[in-house]
Amino acid sequence: MLTWIGLVISWIGALGIIAIGVAYLGKNAKNAAGFGLPTSPAPEARGWWQVKGVRDIASGLLVIVFSFAARDQLALLMLLLAVVPLGDMWVVLSNGGDRKAAYGIHGATAVAMLAAAALLAA
Repeated sequence: MLTWIGLVISWIGALGIIAIGVAYLGKNAKNAAGFGLPTSPAPEARGWWQVKGVRDIASGLLVIVFSFAARDQLALLMLLLAVVPLGDMWVVLSNGGDRKAAYGIHGATAVAMLAAAALLAA
């Protein structure tokens, strides 16, 4: 039962981050504002949003593929991928960004991923 809960958390996270990635590919200013950094890049530098979009889509796809092809390794993948939101939290905090976004979005995401990893490993 715990494994299934971990799998559901993993899938919700995967589908959510894919949707966020798609929004970033469209250079969505509202989506980028929610990241937590104090300012948005100038229009000519918004390609960085697309880099984040590709990263997010790839992360979500990895979780989906592992859940079918290597479910026994999904816990390890979730543990490793938790580095991404932890890194995002650090970036927001170290650049004077919104602390609520840093902890409430990125930190909470990392906690959910670590919980999923623990449940999958149980």
